[in-house]
Amino acid sequence: METGTTRETSGPEWVGLPRGLLSLRRLLLVIWFGLLAVATGVLLGLLVGPAWAAFALVWIAATGWCWVLLGRNWRSWKYAERADDLLISRGVMWRQETVVPYGRMQLVEVTSGPLERRFGLASVQLHTAAATTDATIPGLDPREAERLRDRLTELGEARSAGL
Repeated sequence: METGTTRETSGPEWVGLPRGLLSLRRLLLVIWFGLLAVATGVLLGLLVGPAWAAFALVWIAATGWCWVLLGRNWRSWKYAERADDLLISRGVMWRQETVVPYGRMQLVEVTSGPLERRFGLASVQLHTAAATTDATIPGLDPREAERLRDRLTELGEARSAGL
């Protein structure tokens, strides 16, 4: 007697985030850490002595380290649309996978701040009745964000009709 499934089960089709999000985050990293390096170098050079200004190099080293970490974090973000729910996966060391059933969604928002618009990005935020299951997909192409919003709204209305 055989048990279990006999047909092949395939996993969800994961979709990664566009490279523009990584570019935006790295640009912000260079700007902020560059400003901190300049401020550290100038203040220590004027107040303590010129040799102490070399401590500004700590910010430069931190920029290189964070550059690598941002790339790893960006690659970890992905989402998948399934028949009954949306999966969102993220995290490098601590993986976090959020499952949002379509019937539980109350609101789907597409937002785009000034920097996101400059880089051609938008974020999709899903709101459910439980505050802990709200989910966000950052850095999508605006057309993909609108398509996802429309699809999720349509599926959410169809699934919640039976409640």
